[in-house]
Amino acid sequence: MRVHVVSDVHGNAEDLAKAGEGADALICLGDLVLFLDYADHSRGIFPDLFGVENADRLVELRTARRFDEARDLGRRLWAELDVDRDTAIEAAVRRQYAELFAAFPTPTYATYGNVDIPRLWPEYAGPGTTVLDGQRVELGGLTFGFVGGGLRTPMRTPYEISDEEYAAKVEALRDVDVLCSHIPPDVPELTYDTVARRFERGSRALLDAIRRTRPRYALFGHVHQPLARRMRIAATECVNVGHFASSGRPFALEW
Repeated sequence: MRVHVVSDVHGNAEDLAKAGEGADALICLGDLVLFLDYADHSRGIFPDLFGVENADRLVELRTARRFDEARDLGRRLWAELDVDRDTAIEAAVRRQYAELFAAFPTPTYATYGNVDIPRLWPEYAGPGTTVLDGQRVELGGLTFGFVGGGLRTPMRTPYEISDEEYAAKVEALRDVDVLCSHIPPDVPELTYDTVARRFERGSRALLDAIRRTRPRYALFGHVHQPLARRMRIAATECVNVGHFASSGRPFALEW
């Protein structure tokens, strides 16, 4: 059995269409939407609306963790644009989702990232795509559990939830062979981004579940340039499957 796993697709529909080649199934760990590409500030919903110079400024403020100033910039730009913010963003996200969900091979098993909008997914997920969040599925004799979304941060991305709500989804999985999530367990080596030079939020509930239930693998994404891409916690191999938007290559799991 061979399964390919991707995360942090961020608009890369071209490579996504090829990600399932040679595999029995594709797993996607979320972040389909590209709001702003930190490596190329000309790509994404934000520069499409407000231009590259404003995108440069927003990245500068966020990287410096000046989140209040970043939000002030956003409010000013939206006021100058004089359109309804939610309507404009949803229209742009819908355009991206239409292209990205059409690129998924059959079968695909997917969960949400922190920048995704879960309520829109049922409109775009075809019959070959199974969306899972706090749920399990059996593939080739192994049980895979999925936990979508992220934890609350000053970035205020669309699908951030409380630690308690997230922990309840992890608990609902019980014992699994492969624990799939968008964010990593709360381990410094796995949560530190070496380019952004900051810690992203990892989940203590995931870490506790790994130590308690000892799955074979814990697979995740979210941190684009982690200090460590993989490490072992007790019996579990923890793997950041990679920043698919830039690499275009899936992680392959075989058994």
